[in-house]
Amino acid sequence: MISHTSGIYNFYVYIITNKHKTVLYTGVSNNLKLRLQQHQQKKNPKSFTAKYNVHYLLYYEHFGWIQEAIAREKEIKNLTRQKKINLILEKNAKMEFMNHLFE
Repeated sequence: MISHTSGIYNFYVYIITNKHKTVLYTGVSNNLKLRLQQHQQKKNPKSFTAKYNVHYLLYYEHFGWIQEAIAREKEIKNLTRQKKINLILEKNAKMEFMNHLFE
């Protein structure tokens, strides 16, 4: 995926979906492995991701600074659904689930 090497920390902006790829959710985390587990285990049962069974990773970007990650998350959240899909397709042409990369 996309990696921004400035900074000394690890932050990820990610896009996840449900099994049928009908929902897209964009988030940010400093521990993507743990965050994906939390989505899958529905740690917050009333959350959007729990309600729609959203926990399949389609896309992520790595950042060294939280400020950059948050800015990118906001940028992606403001994209139309089609532009988000186009972004995903640039790096994940088959829109395959990528959770195994963080297991």
